[in-house]
Amino acid sequence: MIARYTRPEMGSIWTPENRYAKWLDVEIAVCEAWAERGDIPKKAVAAIKKNARFDVERIDEIESTVRHDVIAFLTAVAENVGPESRFIHKGLTSSDVVDTALALLMREASNIISSDIKGLMSVLKKQALRYKETPCIGRSHGVHAEPMTFGLKFALWYEEMKRNLVRIKRAREVISIGKLSGAVGTFSNIPPELEEKVCKKLGLHPEPVATQVVQRDRHAEYLTSLAIIAATIEKIATEIRHFQRTEVLEAEEPFYSGQKGSSAMPHKRNPIGCENLTGLARVVRANAHSALENIALWHERDISHSSVERIVIPDSSILVDYMLNRLKGIIEGLLVYPERMKENMAKSFGLYNSQRVMLALTDKGLTREDAYSIVQRNAMKSWKQRKDFKALLLKDRDIRKHLSAAEINGIFNIRLYLENIGYIFGRVFGKA
Repeated sequence: MIARYTRPEMGSIWTPENRYAKWLDVEIAVCEAWAERGDIPKKAVAAIKKNARFDVERIDEIESTVRHDVIAFLTAVAENVGPESRFIHKGLTSSDVVDTALALLMREASNIISSDIKGLMSVLKKQALRYKETPCIGRSHGVHAEPMTFGLKFALWYEEMKRNLVRIKRAREVISIGKLSGAVGTFSNIPPELEEKVCKKLGLHPEPVATQVVQRDRHAEYLTSLAIIAATIEKIATEIRHFQRTEVLEAEEPFYSGQKGSSAMPHKRNPIGCENLTGLARVVRANAHSALENIALWHERDISHSSVERIVIPDSSILVDYMLNRLKGIIEGLLVYPERMKENMAKSFGLYNSQRVMLALTDKGLTREDAYSIVQRNAMKSWKQRKDFKALLLKDRDIRKHLSAAEINGIFNIRLYLENIGYIFGRVFGKA
């Protein structure tokens, strides 16, 4: 079945409950680090860990008055902790907590995206091997070019998804950054070694140079990586949409029992899944543009980035998770019509052999220009009169001066176009 909804684990990452839980993780890790230095009583840390909790509705209630989400959070937690709450947030500014916690959230999301890509790659590989030897026409500018195999398309998409996997893993490293260096990044109220200790506890790296915030080129790299993944999905979806056109119909999306394609026309089987993915790719791209604009902030910090990130980071993560899973379902259930591929290949009267004919003539001593002219003359006649290209060549005196009937017939062998498919597959999937 096509995945229709975001998997619960991706959606749950971006809930207020999980966001505040990550804030609390950071605050507790900082308290532990202070206690290890002897600056906070260990008993106080034990009490904080035991009693620290929050209620989202209570945070919202407090925020409606104080107009500051971190202060509202700290106040709500303090109500449960009691006197020991005075040690929470010691030496920190709000962005220390928010940015470090955001790294934890984005890391969780990138792990799911990586898993999604691997799942899609597995399906692409399966289909590549299944259709490795299935001939189809290759097209450039939408026009017949030369034969290839349908499996080669899946191999191409697999290889591109392999690059996307590298991109999201690299982006994961770039955003796995914590920052606990205070109001302008100078460690005025917190020692640098405490930042290093807390980041290590959380599985992050310290930001080498920070202002009040982690620099937003990191977040832009994450979102542009998602945009590239979405663009690959769009590329695949667009190809399937072309295959499903009535005039082509070499493949189409799964069409399930009971499914209906049109409120007006009962015959319709539309590529709605791929159209959906094509549209969503535009949203992810637009979000990446917003992330690029977030890089430039005033001096050591303003909050122009904050409102944008609250939308684009969760939305793009959720969308790409959804898109990868929906595409996986489409590829798994793709309906493929090899006989239609043969029919379509025949519609250009064998003209896809034109380059091999031209090269055969140059091998006989003709200049490339003369060979091209002779072959093109016959090709245009074949297309205009809808006649078999090979039959015209066999009757052309200029051709027959140089090529025998046996040589011409030998050129028109589709297997010649496919003999290196195995080599390409070996480069993509390995020799096995």
